Amino acid sequence: MKHILLIEDNNEIRENTAEILELAGYKVRTAENGKVGVELALEQRPDLIICDIMMPVLDGYAVLHLINKNKDLAGVPFIFLTAKAERNDFRKGMEMGADDYITKPFNDIELLNAVESRLK
Repeated sequence: MKHILLIEDNNEIRENTAEILELAGYKVRTAENGKVGVELALEQRPDLIICDIMMPVLDGYAVLHLINKNKDLAGVPFIFLTAKAERNDFRKGMEMGADDYITKPFNDIELLNAVESRLK
């Protein structure tokens, strides 16, 4: 079973997204901010990280930076899940090394297709 780390500060989005992923057969760990997310990733290396950008404590860009700097976590597929839909936001995320970028609102199929393609 593939392990996914979901980092999202909005409770409703975090719970709904985790439920979608769990129903699809993934084991999901959740974090309410980037700091907790990085700590969870260091505790147990996930197969994939899905992360919001705009969060308190540590934003998604900082999470991606820290993940890429850590030799044990470098190479873990990383998907931004965010309301930041401007072209320059998308470019910044991709240039930093994100593997995919899903904008909110998103649908179940869009999410699951992105996850499946990154886990292959």
